[in-house]
Amino acid sequence: MTIRRAVELLDARPGIRVLATSRLRWTEPWGYEDQPPFLNGACAVETMLRPEELLGVLLDVERSLGRRRDGPRFGPRAIDLDLLLYGDETVALHDLTVPHPRLAERAFALEPLLDLDADLELPDGRRVSELLAGLQ
Repeated sequence: MTIRRAVELLDARPGIRVLATSRLRWTEPWGYEDQPPFLNGACAVETMLRPEELLGVLLDVERSLGRRRDGPRFGPRAIDLDLLLYGDETVALHDLTVPHPRLAERAFALEPLLDLDADLELPDGRRVSELLAGLQ
């Protein structure tokens, strides 16, 4: 399975150690609905990499697993790895915003985070469990 291989590739990278993975779940597509359901999950990693370096690794892993970026935005893709959180830090760079800018709107991202840590809070203090409850 592509997601499991992505986790293996991340864990094999120098400076990254996978600590935990959520369960995987099928969800309806988001943004571009004319495609099969999504399979979503999350993993917690320990890293010494800066956020932009970690994003570079995620993009490399996507490419190695067949990700292409020539289709419609939010359209079908082999894999999509997002940097949702980076500890309790907020990051605002040209090509990277952390927490992920639409995290609070996406149950398919919040649910796996809750699997990893039932008490997880975003850097602004909002609890993931409360954000998720507000979407249901």
